[in-house]
Amino acid sequence: MEVDRVDGRTPTMLRPLACSINVLNRAHGSASWSQGDTKVLAAVYGPRAGTKKNENPEKASVEVIWKPKTGQVGKLEREYEMILKRTLQSICILTVNPNTTTSIIVQVVNDDGALLPCAINAACAALVDAGVPLKHLAVAICCCLAETGCVILDPTKQEEQEMKAFVYLVFPNSMLSVLQGSSHTDDEPMEHGIITSVTHGAMSVEDYFDCLKIGRAATAKLSGFLRSRLQNRLPSDLLGDN
Repeated sequence: MEVDRVDGRTPTMLRPLACSINVLNRAHGSASWSQGDTKVLAAVYGPRAGTKKNENPEKASVEVIWKPKTGQVGKLEREYEMILKRTLQSICILTVNPNTTTSIIVQVVNDDGALLPCAINAACAALVDAGVPLKHLAVAICCCLAETGCVILDPTKQEEQEMKAFVYLVFPNSMLSVLQGSSHTDDEPMEHGIITSVTHGAMSVEDYFDCLKIGRAATAKLSGFLRSRLQNRLPSDLLGDN
């Protein structure tokens, strides 16, 4: 079952990728990430001394602030902040700088679909640029389910609106870091090598696993692209192969 895409892509084809790091002078780390016409800018500040209220002072704290292109921050933006925070907390080594807070500012430059995955990819690149200790890199992808049952990757805004359902998936850069990494703890949602999974709309279990399979395959290209942009700043243990 195929879907005709306005831009001529096949169902499993990603949009053109672009990433630049160290793009902001005053931030400790920064990155821009684009997939097609969707572009996000991420900036990292910290770690700064002290943690927020209700945070564990024996670990480092991660704060995420989402800035939309226009308008006020609403319910959706707060949800994005929460998902981003949980995702980034899971890849950061929080015991290295206890009782500190690292702030990640996400600025939406343009939204033409798959906005949250782009933001996650940008934030990960910015954390590397800032030298924040990481267990592994993370790459995010959006998989959509058409009414025909066909799964398409990296949708545009128009495609997102026309789809039956879609899922945001975040995978570790290397399965090796999940299966053999000593930093893995039982409270991390790493089943099937997934860091984060967020679904919108209704899909069957079979459809979900189709998205999972296709999404994981696509992250090989995303991981390779991310590593190529960050290789001069990555320690060797984060350069793992997919």
